[in-house]
Amino acid sequence: MESVVSKILDDLDIQILDILQRDVQVSNSEIAKRVNLSPPAIHARIKRLENEGYIDQQVAILNQEKLGYELLTFIFISTNIHQAEQLKSLEKELASLPEILECHCITGEYDYLLKVANKGRKELESFIRKLNLLGVSHIQTSLALREVKYSTVLPIREDTDD
Repeated sequence: MESVVSKILDDLDIQILDILQRDVQVSNSEIAKRVNLSPPAIHARIKRLENEGYIDQQVAILNQEKLGYELLTFIFISTNIHQAEQLKSLEKELASLPEILECHCITGEYDYLLKVANKGRKELESFIRKLNLLGVSHIQTSLALREVKYSTVLPIREDTDD
C-alpha cells in the first residue's frame, strides 16, 4: 500500500525532502547530482515545496548542553479550564515561554505535555512557579537522564536504511 505522502508528492520531491531534512546545508547542485536533475529545477522544486508548506523552516539545531541547558524535562500539566477562550489564552501563554521547546495538547490523564530546557534546578523551579501562576492545576515533572535517540528525520522514504 502506497503512503499518503507518495500520492501527494512525486518520488523526486520525496527524495529532495529526505536529503534536505538530513542536511539542510547541502547545495542545490549536490541535490541535483543525487536526483539527476538540473540545479535550477531543484531550486524551483524546493521553492514550490516551501510555498506548499511541506518545508516549515530551515534551522540550525543547537547543542543544549554546550550552551548551558543542563536540564531537559518533560512536564505533564492539567488544567481545570474548560472554556475555549481561556484555553486559547493559556496556550498563547505557554507558546510565549522561551523555555518550552515543544508543547502538545494530549489525551489521557493530563491536558498538555511540555518539553522544557533549563540551565539548572533553580531555573526549573522558577519555571514551575510560572506554570502555577497560569492556572495549571496539576504538574508532573520528569527529568531526562540521557538521550537514547533524537531525530528530526521523518521516515518519508521507504527505501532508506536509517
